[in-house]
Amino acid sequence: MPQPLAPRSLADDLVAPFQIESQPVRGRVVRLGPAVDEVLTRHAYPDAVANLLGEACALAALVGASLKFEGRLIVQAQGSGPVAYVVADYDTAGALRGYCRFDPERVAQASGGFARPGAGTLLGEGVFIMTVDQGPDMDRYQGVTPIHGETLALCAETYFAQSEQTPTRVRLAVGQADDGEGPHWRAGGLLIQNTAEDLARGPTEEAWDRAQAFFETVGEDELIDPTLPSETLLWRLFHEDGVRVFPPKTLTGFCRCSHEKIVGMLRAFPPEERAEMVEPDGRIHVTCEYCSRVYALAPEAVD
Repeated sequence: MPQPLAPRSLADDLVAPFQIESQPVRGRVVRLGPAVDEVLTRHAYPDAVANLLGEACALAALVGASLKFEGRLIVQAQGSGPVAYVVADYDTAGALRGYCRFDPERVAQASGGFARPGAGTLLGEGVFIMTVDQGPDMDRYQGVTPIHGETLALCAETYFAQSEQTPTRVRLAVGQADDGEGPHWRAGGLLIQNTAEDLARGPTEEAWDRAQAFFETVGEDELIDPTLPSETLLWRLFHEDGVRVFPPKTLTGFCRCSHEKIVGMLRAFPPEERAEMVEPDGRIHVTCEYCSRVYALAPEAVD
């Protein structure tokens, strides 16, 4: 059985499961520092877009950490709004990457009010998608629900209610903090789920209502506070019942693009189309939309 962690052992770039003692409620907590800052600073995202992508990264880690096999969890939302789509990709080694495609002018127009626009405003009418990829030898599992609410947390709650029939609450937060070397992006998240009742466990509704009442008190500032350890946050919320935190998984900002994958992608094009891609310097240039790395390949290397 996993052992509870020692106090103050959870820092940044970690996701950890927890269990409310003697209650049918389990959850996960994620705190992101350098890993999400690396993802969000790869591109010149406006603050509202960076906030949306940070939410997607935190959500992907929260949900993906529950996978019991080697694979990937992809969180994606796409719609008719200023942001065409946002995607965050988590693999079970703890690697995170993400990307947003957006219209700068439309985002600027949507950001003209007093409040920062959220998921519903930025994405417009569209769909929220979670995809589980178990590798090339297995079929992908994909669930799709409508975009609901101004945060991806609300979209996720709708997804779990409709696709998984699992009572779930999610809270996400993204912001910047100055560590003395300038502002850096941070993200955090909390997820709780109700375990289904059975003959041994009995009714779980009362315990679930109690856990939700505590959950509602968590502030977004607490989720991204670099001075507040995750154990302390969980103790603040659930100390009346007790909470057991289990060993965490380390998270890193990491892109899976490579020279070999780019060559393989280019080889899928007919030779005449590849010839049209050659630029004046005699090379084919490909930019990874996730990490912005530019690959310059000689045509003969692809042939």
